[in-house]
Amino acid sequence: MSPICNLGYVGLGVSDTSRWRDYALNILGLEDGGVTPAGDIKLRMDDYAYRILLSQNAVDDLILLGFEVKDAEGLANLQSRLEAAGAEVEHGSEELRRERDVLGLLRFSGPDNMVCEAFYGPHVLLDRPFKSPRTINGFQTGEQGLGHLTMFVSDREAAHAFFVDALGFDISDYIDLQYKGQTLTLTFLHCNARHHTIAFAPAPAPKKLAHLMLQLNSLDDVGKTLDLVQREGIPIAATLGRHTNDNMVSFYMHSPAGFEVEYGWGAREVHPHDWRIQRHTASSIWGHHRGMA
Repeated sequence: MSPICNLGYVGLGVSDTSRWRDYALNILGLEDGGVTPAGDIKLRMDDYAYRILLSQNAVDDLILLGFEVKDAEGLANLQSRLEAAGAEVEHGSEELRRERDVLGLLRFSGPDNMVCEAFYGPHVLLDRPFKSPRTINGFQTGEQGLGHLTMFVSDREAAHAFFVDALGFDISDYIDLQYKGQTLTLTFLHCNARHHTIAFAPAPAPKKLAHLMLQLNSLDDVGKTLDLVQREGIPIAATLGRHTNDNMVSFYMHSPAGFEVEYGWGAREVHPHDWRIQRHTASSIWGHHRGMA
């Protein structure tokens, strides 16, 4: 069983932080959480002090994964797993812990040198409940973490060894898709009841991040946001649809940094005692059409 509870935060390196902040607040419905001591913009989506960090960086891509564990014992357990897998692990300095606003922190490298962190003791602002700038009913977070992401990796076996063997994620399912005349297998992994927290595809791509998914508490909020996105002329990457594996009803839009954001509702959950690994050859039951927006 993985000591990781969820994906607690991510860091996005974007070339235009002002534009991405405006998009995050006025389109996605996130709340401005202020700035870190290093000047990164904190974005809230629940009672945590932040879930997304925006850093000024021309890469316009995912630059940081932050995994939450329960406590110091969980952090030590994860360190042992990582070191047994041959990973180099560093304890976060007092300065870095203050920067991340957590009690304990480890740093290590993931697939293709992705910077990863594991932490416990996040700053939770129950005295300042999340308040979206938009009229939405909030996001599905809690024990399931901030959402999920799909990333491109250069080596499928290495990614599997990292997420499954070292971090202890469990496999949810696979989707085999036809890509440039070949079969591309996407792997979906869970560490809690969310159907998948991490998915990866072994394919060359200009960015590591394919998409970041935010799950809403209301289907109407997805529909209203789709209307807003269309009114504002934000490019839609994939039309409204329902996925095969997690049953999410969602649409995809291009963010100001180029990678996509999936905005969805209604995903089914994983129950470890009766979950069986599945395989699909289509990503959606209906919709999610590309090149039609």
